[in-house]
Amino acid sequence: MRRTVTALFGRRALMRWVHLILGGALLMPYWLLGTVVTSPLLDARGMFAASLAVQFAAYAFALPLVAITALFPLARPISVGIARALCGVRPEELADGPARGRAGKTRTAGWFTLHLGIGALVSGATLALPPFALSLVALPFSERLRNSEMTRFWKLDEPWVQWAGVPAGLLMLVALAAVAAGAGALLARCAPRLLGPSPADRLAAAERRAEELAVRNRLARELHDSVGHALSAVTLQAGAARLLLDSDAAADREFVREALAAIEDTTRRTVGELDHVLGLLRQGDDEASGDLPGPGLEALASLAKGAGATAAVTWSGELERVPRAVSREAYRIVQEGLTNAARYAGGAPVTARVALHDEELEITMENPLPDRPPAVRPGGGRGLRGIGERARLLGGAAAAGPVDGVWRLSARLPLEAGR
Repeated sequence: MRRTVTALFGRRALMRWVHLILGGALLMPYWLLGTVVTSPLLDARGMFAASLAVQFAAYAFALPLVAITALFPLARPISVGIARALCGVRPEELADGPARGRAGKTRTAGWFTLHLGIGALVSGATLALPPFALSLVALPFSERLRNSEMTRFWKLDEPWVQWAGVPAGLLMLVALAAVAAGAGALLARCAPRLLGPSPADRLAAAERRAEELAVRNRLARELHDSVGHALSAVTLQAGAARLLLDSDAAADREFVREALAAIEDTTRRTVGELDHVLGLLRQGDDEASGDLPGPGLEALASLAKGAGATAAVTWSGELERVPRAVSREAYRIVQEGLTNAARYAGGAPVTARVALHDEELEITMENPLPDRPPAVRPGGGRGLRGIGERARLLGGAAAAGPVDGVWRLSARLPLEAGR
């Protein structure tokens, strides 16, 4: 019994009832237009004659207009928003945005017509039936009702008929609630099929998700390369300076001074890059999807200086004709290569060569393999993965691994991608 009452008069049933009444309200402009068109053909008394034939003809005339209206882009977002709020449908079962393709628009038109068509019938019953049912319930107790026009019209003069109207009126109210609950449940069951994502919607959502992940990965690479290199360089310079800090030799003091200057320069540059990337994260994906500013090949000398005395960076060719996007990514690749060498090569000398060919930029970095394999940090390995991603995004390729007793990192970046 309790379950039946909840199903008919619970919160979900009442919200779905409101949803149906809203559909009936939305049908009213179409129904009025249908009344204007059909009443001269079916009833000479005009549209205000309240003829049932005119009303149902106007209803039938309105439904095709509703279906046509549902083809407009805003129809599905509005329908989905209302259904999520009132129908009790899980949000993930419904699609977002305008309908795409013929199938999606057809399903939206079907939902809109179903909602407004059933909603109009339930709304009409909700307006007309409760006053009549309550009048039947109150009829044996009200002399005014017994002498009313309603009693004479429905031939309710007999006392036993009037008392029979009490349970009949209550049953009418329960029947109305049952019809509204059933109609609401029907719409809730149809909503995922008619308003759910189509294959085109799923493809568009997958593309949006891929774009979001690409932007996030791009920003993550920027943070990893810039901050990771800065921390490695600062650690090396600070460690060397600490070892020589107590020495009285002028050369050692000069080295300490240069190390501190390199630390200052590296941290200042990295703070600027970090602030910019964090600013892009705050702005959102649309602003972060553009080209990220940052140092390019013109900053190789500063990069080599900050990497320490064991790093030798050379370049050849007219690097100024390298497109900005390629120059920036090439700088990050060299930067990450130096960071990995400083972290895993145990202070061994590192050589980096950047050569510009006709339509390709070649990067080669080498350092001797350490005597024992370096310890790998938990979760490490993102640097080489990021180098490969940078090269592939430009249509190039990158490779890293031991070759003839040295660790070699190589990358080829086509110039055409940067243009």
